[in-house]
Parts: sequence; C-alpha cells; structure tokens
Amino acid sequence: MSILKYSDEEALGRVRSVDTATVVVSVDDVERLRKLQVNRLAALQSSRPGQHLIGIIQKITRTAIEGSAAAKAEQEEEEAVTELNVVRIALIGTLVDKLGSKANVFLRTLETVPEIDANCFALEGERLTSFMQVIANIGSDAQKLSLGHYTLDEKAEAYLNGNKFFQRHATIVGSTGSGKSWTTARVLEQVAALRNANAIVFDVHGEYSPLIGEGIRHYRIAGPNDLDAGTMLKDGVIFLPYWLLGYEAMTSMFVDRTDQNAPNQTMVMSRAIVDAKRKYLTDGDHQDVLANFTIDSPIPFSLDEVVAELSDLNVEMIAGTSGREKQGDFHGKLSRLIQRLENKRTDRRLGFLFQGSGETMKFEWLDELVVALLAGTKDQADNKGGVKIIDFSEVPSDVLPLIVSLVAKLAFSVQQWTQSDKRHPVALFCDEAHLYIPERHQAGGAADISVEIFERIAKEGRKYGVGLVVISQRPSEVNRTVLSQCNNLVAMRLTNGDDQSVVRRLLPDSLGGFGDLLPVLDTGEALVVGDASLLPTRIRVSAPNQHPNSGTVEFWERWAADAQVGGLASAVDGWRKQSMQTE
Repeated sequence: MSILKYSDEEALGRVRSVDTATVVVSVDDVERLRKLQVNRLAALQSSRPGQHLIGIIQKITRTAIEGSAAAKAEQEEEEAVTELNVVRIALIGTLVDKLGSKANVFLRTLETVPEIDANCFALEGERLTSFMQVIANIGSDAQKLSLGHYTLDEKAEAYLNGNKFFQRHATIVGSTGSGKSWTTARVLEQVAALRNANAIVFDVHGEYSPLIGEGIRHYRIAGPNDLDAGTMLKDGVIFLPYWLLGYEAMTSMFVDRTDQNAPNQTMVMSRAIVDAKRKYLTDGDHQDVLANFTIDSPIPFSLDEVVAELSDLNVEMIAGTSGREKQGDFHGKLSRLIQRLENKRTDRRLGFLFQGSGETMKFEWLDELVVALLAGTKDQADNKGGVKIIDFSEVPSDVLPLIVSLVAKLAFSVQQWTQSDKRHPVALFCDEAHLYIPERHQAGGAADISVEIFERIAKEGRKYGVGLVVISQRPSEVNRTVLSQCNNLVAMRLTNGDDQSVVRRLLPDSLGGFGDLLPVLDTGEALVVGDASLLPTRIRVSAPNQHPNSGTVEFWERWAADAQVGGLASAVDGWRKQSMQTE
C-alpha cells in the first residue's frame, strides 16, 4: 500500500514552472504557506501513475501587494494573484509505490518531472515517518552504516550505504568542536565490528587512542625512547626504514634543491643507492629480484655503503692529460649532500627511519609489515584488529607529509600488485588531512610528494580496492583534486567563509542552498550528501561508544576546580627527549 495517498484537498499548491531539477509551486492558501519550512520535504504528483516526486523546499516567497498594484491585481485572473505566493523546490528523487515485489521504494533518479498544475503536498506527520523508514531500508545487498537519526524525523535512523561510502571516497569536515572526531569514531566502531574489516587510520595527534576492542589494533611510529628499548612490530611500534622511500622522497629529504650542485648530487646519490641495492640482492642470492629491480623497489640496502661511495667521489682525484692528478668530476660537490645525510641519520627524532633494529634490514621484514597493516581481520594471526590506528604524534612536522604518504603508498602499491581476485579492500582514514594533503605546497618538497600520492589514490584507488576518508577542520586548505574525487560529503558546522565556499562547490547545483546551514549546525549535526545517502539531509550523529581524546577543554570549570593539576615536569622531560613515552 502506498504511504503517500493524498486527496486533492490536501494540496498546498500547484506547479507553476518546471526546470531540470527545480520546481516552482504557487500556493493559494496563505495559512498553509506560513506552516511551510525551508529544508523540509514535499511530494509532487508525477506524470506516471504510482509515483511521487520528492523534493526539498529551498525558498518560500510571499510578495505584498499595495496601492495601485493591489487594484490592478483585483482585475486580473486568480492565477496571477496566486503567483505572488510561491515555493521553490529542488527535486531529489522518486518514490515508487511498487517496484517488482517491493513496495514503496525510493530511487535517486528523476525519470519524470511534474506537469504544470500538478498538485504539491507537504510531507509531514505520519507520512514523513513512514517515508524516513523507507529511506532507512537501504536494501539487503548493501551494508548499512548508521550515523544517527534524521533531524527531520528523530524516529527514523539514518543509514548510509557502506559500500558506496568507501567505494566513492568520502570527506568529513567541520570546525573545531563541531563533532568531527566524534563522527569519525562512530564510523570506525562500526567498521571494526565487521567480521573481516580492513582500515588504516592516520592519527596525527593520538586522539583515537581511547578506541579499543577486538576489532581495533593500535600502532605508533617509533619515537626516540624506542631506539634503545628494543621494541619491535609485535610490540605495536612501527619502524619505517629509509629503504622504503622512493626516489622522489629520498631526493626531497637529502638534496637541497637550492644548491647549484643539486642535479649532480641527485644523479650520484641515485646511482649509489642502486649499487647498494644490487649488492644486497647479490649477497642474499635473490636472483629473481636482481634482474628486474629499480631504485623505487622496496629493497634494503646499506646506508654506510652509500655514504662511503659518495665520500670517495667527493675527494676523488683522477689522472690529467699531462700526467698530473686533477680533481674528479664530483670533487667537493657532494659535501652538502653527505652532511645532510649524516645529520638526518643521527637525528634521534628520525630514528624510525635510520636507527631501526636489525630486523628491519631483513628481506622478509616487509612481508611482516604488510601483513600487520593490510591484512583483514581473518588474515591476522589472532583474528583481531581489522582497524589499524597508527599514531604519528611523535613524527616531526617537517617530515610528517612524507611519512604519512609513505604508509599510504605502501597500502596502494600492495593493492595494485595483488591479483584482482585476491584483493581485500582497505579504507584509509586521513585525519587532519590539511597537514599532509595541502592545497598549497612547495614543488619538490615533502608536501608535494604526499599530494601526488594521495591524488593518485583518489583517482585510481577504487580500481584497486582502496577507499579514502578525508577528515579536516579546514577543507579550504585540503587539495582540491582529492576533495573533488570524494563523492560523499559529511559536513558539520563550518564558520570560516573559505571553508563554506569549498563545501558549497561539492554540493549538487540543485542543493546549493544547503550550504547556508553550515554556520548554524549544532554540535554533532551534519549535512550528508552523496552516493551513499539516499536522501541528502540533515542528520544528528549518535554518540560513539568510546569517545576520542578530542573534546574541548572546559576552561572555566578547570580554573574553578580546587585541585592540583601538575604534569609540567613530565612535559618538560618529554620536550627534552622529544617523546611522549616518558616516565
């Protein structure tokens, strides 16, 4: 039985004009006009029987008539007078009374448009509740991802299509304190509850550490305190050895592009690295790899050998034409490169790159890292921890883009080289994305390399089973190419004009008015639009079971409390040691 059975007497008005996805309705009854609200739903008669078109009210206009204009209006036909009270409606889909064996099915398509003078009805009361229940029933073939409840009708739970949410990429944006981390934690909890989940969270500030459970595993990038402690991957500590860096990343880290000898330094360094990798493969009798490897192949090599070769070239003397020795081609031109390399490898803050234990130099170590980070729940040794939260809080900010993108590239490369029938999809949650996927970046710098990697994932990830969830409080500072590939938008309160403009550009043209709600959303409220959402609407996000460490500090209450806080001595100790892991 159709949930939208209306009588003609219930019509609030009639269609006056029709555009591609926008309808203007003239309203005769002023009392009914007063009861309407912007962003509420309306149903319109379709030209096909058994169907209703569903739209969102965008604008309500009542034009006053005074003086001679009123006298002229009395002489005109009734239709001319009613045109003064109009409602503009953006069409969003079709409700079909019966589709095959299913009754009351909502489709995100507009196969028809209303005819002129077709009746328009308000969608409210019991009809609204019934419609929202139809929306919530996404279908048995789609994984339901629950966000919370619809603001339009709190009796109806708001579901997203979990498949499309990750297949088509998503972005979660909102100002500080709007509930962005809360929403992310809610999504993560539901992903972790799936039997064979697979996701990686780039936790830049360590705020998702409270999230625990069998479906969640925590890792952290090794800090200075881990270098002498003997901690390893099995302890939840990740070392990312320098040999995982690609050619561009190594160049960015070791070569000063402003140096006039930069081209020579780059060429010589790449040659020395290839030689060192070849020696490692030869010594280990890895003949199958030896024939096809490149400088970008993830193969361990000795940094000491690279430095030794560079040092020899830097002081090399060769025989001249007259029999006297002269300086070699690279004599004295590699000094700054060698110095930068030595400074980096001895910096304890970068110990996760250069001072890992001997296990990181084993040929099989990469296999262990890939299983730890990319295996689904069922492929883990303990059948636990499909969601991997990686804490990057101790990584220096100047190399953060390089290191985050290194893990992202690792995930993408493994998926790319996995046989298509054996790929297990993985989602990358990019928290504080503006820090390592920036819109403005220096060419050839660490951020530039990071942006290139994430742009490729955004464009090609779907083919290889890699989904992106871009999370940021400043969408205007996130790379536009990456954002444009995110076909699902969860937008919470945004007060900055530039950020609002970016989000408005992500909205469909017919829903551009939705952007006006961005600065007035309550904490925990979100506008949800995209392929994963049948109904573009306003949702109140439910609280996650475990809250991230992102809550705003209660200044006044903490200042008024009669309690000693302390912690300053340990803060100074951590600052000196450049580590959060202090006693």
